[in-house]
Amino acid sequence: MKTELRKVFDALSTIFETQVDSSSYYNAEYERPGMLAEIAENLSDKSILDAGCAAGWYTNELLVRGASVTAIDISPQMVEAARRRIGERGKIYCVDLEQALPFANASFDIIVSSLTLHYIRDWSSTFKEFNRILKKGGEIIYSVHHPFMDIKNAGEQGYFETEAYVDSWHKDGQKFEVPMYRRPLHAIINETTKAFKLNAVKELKPTEQLKELARGSYDYLMSHPHFLVVKGTKE
Repeated sequence: MKTELRKVFDALSTIFETQVDSSSYYNAEYERPGMLAEIAENLSDKSILDAGCAAGWYTNELLVRGASVTAIDISPQMVEAARRRIGERGKIYCVDLEQALPFANASFDIIVSSLTLHYIRDWSSTFKEFNRILKKGGEIIYSVHHPFMDIKNAGEQGYFETEAYVDSWHKDGQKFEVPMYRRPLHAIINETTKAFKLNAVKELKPTEQLKELARGSYDYLMSHPHFLVVKGTKE
């Protein structure tokens, strides 16, 4: 599955780099505002890991807020897209989040991970590594698919297991088969609390701006939650 995931995101990298920021309301008017509301405006004294950076939108935003940012992604083409976006202002590496991370203990104040963890089956080893590289009192802030969305997309599979499925994305006139995992809400919460003190779970709502831009999408997201934001702290 990992090879397929890398290939599909390599293929999606140009679309993420050139189109997602302006064309995807689910990013621009839903997930990103919800995540950014949980991150301080002034990050001038913070060292941050962007875990699953894709084409580098969050990497750039965190740099603009003053942070020292290191970004990682499993897709070499996404890494190159992110490098084109930020230039020499931050560090970007091709890294698999299911492997040991190439960072020293207590390297980061904050870990930000946007819509990435649902591509990983076993969170326990990933969260153990996240805990290791966070400073004491450091925060993890991540967004992930809402279980209610995933169980609908996965069809007839059972809710209470963590299961693989393939989602079909239609972008730029092309169809992409994207492998991922769905898991129940209790698994999201329990895996987080094994490694961190849980601070908040936020079921996202679309912005009021989306009501003006695409009322149908706004109404749909208000009754069909798609993403969660979870915050935790290393004690």
